[in-house]
Formats: sequence, C-alpha cells, structure tokens
Amino acid sequence: MSRETDPAPFAADRAEPTATGKGGATLAHWLEGARPRTWPNAFAPVLVGSAAAALAGGFVWWQALLALVVAWSFIIGVNYANDYSDGIRGTDEDRVGPLRLVGSGLARPASVKRAAFGFLGLGGLAGLVLSATSQPWLILVGVACVLAAWFYTGGKSPYGYRGLGEVAVFVFFGLVAVIGTQYTQLGSVTWYAVVAAVAVGSFSCAVNVTNNLRDIPSDTEAGKITLAVRLGESRTRGLHALLELLVPLLATLALIPATWWALLGMLALPVAWKANGPVRARATGADLIPALATAGLAMLAWSVLVSAGFVIASL
Repeated sequence: MSRETDPAPFAADRAEPTATGKGGATLAHWLEGARPRTWPNAFAPVLVGSAAAALAGGFVWWQALLALVVAWSFIIGVNYANDYSDGIRGTDEDRVGPLRLVGSGLARPASVKRAAFGFLGLGGLAGLVLSATSQPWLILVGVACVLAAWFYTGGKSPYGYRGLGEVAVFVFFGLVAVIGTQYTQLGSVTWYAVVAAVAVGSFSCAVNVTNNLRDIPSDTEAGKITLAVRLGESRTRGLHALLELLVPLLATLALIPATWWALLGMLALPVAWKANGPVRARATGADLIPALATAGLAMLAWSVLVSAGFVIASL
C-alpha cells in the first residue's frame, strides 16, 4: 500500500520495525547523522546569553559551559530522534539532503532511538545540575525541552507534522536558550537578552524553513504537513527573507540603546544575504542544501559579533 492510500500513516510508530537497517553505520555515518551543520543552533544562543549576562555583570563561566552541554546534547538528541521517527514512517525514503541513518538502512532503528535518548539524557543531566545551582524550578523547563524534542516527529501525532516545527525552534532554540542561559547566571532577565533571543530564534527558524522548503515535495507525498507545505513554496520563500534578513536587522538596531557595540552584528548581514540567495533565486531540491550551511554560519557570525560587542561594553 502506498503512503498516499495508507489509512494509518503513523502506524509504524506503534511497533519497532524489524527489517529496516542492518547496523552497518560507521562512526563517520553517525557523526553525519548528528548533523554538525545544525550545531550553531546550540552554540549561538548560549554564546549570546552568556555575553548578555556579562554585560549585566553576572557572567559565570561554569554555568555557561553547562548550558552549552545542555544545548549541544539536545540538538544532537533532536536530530537522532527525527532520524528515527521519520525513518520508521518512511518519510525519508525519497528525501534530498543530509544522510539519515534509518532511512538509508545504515543503522537499526533501535540503535538510533537509543542514541537519541542517550543525548537527550545527557542534556537532561547537565540541565539538572544547572537548575540545582541556579533555580530548581528550571527543571520543569528542561522536561518541556525533552518532550518537545521527542514529540517533534515522534509519537502518534507529532507537532512537526502539523506545521508547528518553526514555533518550537523559535521558542526552544531562541527564547528559552538565550534567556535561560542569561537567567541561570544572572538570576534575572534583561530586555536586550530578549531582543537577542528573538534574533537568534529567527535565524534558527530560517534554517528550519530552508530545510522544509527543500523537502516540500517529499513531505507532501509522505503526509508530513510542515509549515512550508501549508504556506506553499512562494510564501515560504518570503518567510525565509523575513526570518533571515529583516528580523535580525531590526533586532541589531534595537540593541543600540544597550550598547553601540551591538552594531557589530551588522557585519554578519552579508552572510545572511548570501544564505537567502538560493531561496531568493527560487532554487529547489539539492540546490538549497548550501543555503542550510550558510544560514547556520550567518547565525553563528551574528551571535559572535553581538556577543563581542556585549563583552567589550562590559569591560
């Protein structure tokens, strides 16, 4: 039965498949499956949040390091969880893009699932220590992060298949990551951390939008209704320009009252313009893949530059 006529497209989630994956993945395959190009989504918010704490006079290096472990572990856990959940549903069978361990048959679903839980568990453990040394109620935020990571594409009704993936990315890899990093070190939240969180969340969403724009044909066929599928190709391209270019520009200008040094972030906008290039040129399929790496680079460049501005102003 084809995916188009299958009355229970999520039935594969009820039982572990037995034929998919032969366990032949090498260490290089596992590293590629962890999708290092998405790691700026973890590094950028912690860097900005820590620099915002420094500007307010509250930087604590070991808490910043713990926050980095949390963010990095969670993003790898999310990537493996998506690999597992999409793979057992058949969503990745005709996918264009980076290697998927389950979809390619290189790794057994159970192994990828264990890897996802392992990294989510590592992030959760670091989060417990971070919460215990700052605000214990933040444990609830950590639990929400783990649940959001798994149910993005996992469970019987994943919210990533309902067009809510970008909302989750903005909230957890933008607002929560930046503001939470500052809060654990400073004990309070400043307005400029919130503005920076909006910019980082926007950049993160742009990465996700690029990925989902590329996958509109295969996602539509598989019944994965992402935001890009809902909006259609033309409006998705417009959304990418808004997230990659306009919001970071306005956020950078909004940070001027905190410090003029925040204008260093403007130096990253040419990279963002380049990241939007293939989208602007109406590229499709594999031709959009370079935009993913460049979008992550733009986010990291903006975060490094603005963070440098915050630190200089704090001296």
